[in-house]
Amino acid sequence: MTRTTPPRPLDVEKLYPGLAAHRGTTTRLHPQPGTPGVTDSSVGGPLLWPVDEPWPVCTEPHPRAHGRRPADIHRARRILGDAWARDPASGPTDEERELLTELEREHRVADLSDTDPLPMLGVAQLYRRDVPDLRPGPEDHDLLQVFWCPFDRHGRTGYGMSVRLVWRRSWEVTEVLSTPPRPEVVGYEGYVAEPCVLYPEQVVTYPFAGTLPEELCARIEAAEEALEEAAEAAYEETGEEPVDEPGYQYDLSIPPGWRAGGFASWHLTDPARMDCASCATPMELLLTVDSSEWDGGSRSWIPLEEHGLPGESRSATPTEVTVGRWGELNIFACPGDPGHPHRWSIQ
Repeated sequence: MTRTTPPRPLDVEKLYPGLAAHRGTTTRLHPQPGTPGVTDSSVGGPLLWPVDEPWPVCTEPHPRAHGRRPADIHRARRILGDAWARDPASGPTDEERELLTELEREHRVADLSDTDPLPMLGVAQLYRRDVPDLRPGPEDHDLLQVFWCPFDRHGRTGYGMSVRLVWRRSWEVTEVLSTPPRPEVVGYEGYVAEPCVLYPEQVVTYPFAGTLPEELCARIEAAEEALEEAAEAAYEETGEEPVDEPGYQYDLSIPPGWRAGGFASWHLTDPARMDCASCATPMELLLTVDSSEWDGGSRSWIPLEEHGLPGESRSATPTEVTVGRWGELNIFACPGDPGHPHRWSIQ
């Protein structure tokens, strides 16, 4: 099975001369529900983790004894998915709704203090052999593994994420941990990923408009403002709803969804400098974790294989991961030394 991005609706380099000099590539990961193994690149799948290596834990003090059980979250999703596939008109039966209410109940773990080590959730692992735009790890490390704490209780505000990345040499793992520790409860169901196999596809991408040279950015903004004004004028004259024209941000530059490499989107905040805290080198995008593979504003990126399928809206969220308020997590790495601490932003 493959996933194929449709051709862009416009020739963006012809539309905006000078943009070709800023062309790059990114690898769309195209996660799909499946049963990955430890030797596969995956989201939410089993990780190639050595049996004799301590599993990552969160040690930052915060409440961690109250939340939903991961097994209940997975089961509730299966029930909902089966119900809507069975009957798109009405969904779950009354009996299923009662069960869902029980599965959505929160629980408290007795005798778990705010400082007890809390197992982090394994979110994804990516082998460089599978992902063309995955940046190199330290030395000859070929496997990137991503973890996060299942509670939003971190940082200066006390409402932030805690993300941890591990690079390793896959061939050095001889005995794999078969049953990793898991938190008994999680604070946010959006941090519990469903197992997905990946169908990586390398595509052309361009920088977020606000990070381009000022003159080029101004030309893009002026052209899109002119199109908006023309559409408004036509609507006032004819009363017909205007047809959405392809836009640089949503259709021509940065694809939505999980992806490796390329350029970060700054659609929620102004572009920010992401310099390495260890050496001050400007950092580059390593990985984007997205809440959906597309939305109403980015439908031109829907893979050809998924156009018009039943339940198209549900197929846009195969991992069931939600970042922030249905946003995306951009993780940056130091190109000078991949072993330096990573940084991230939420958009």
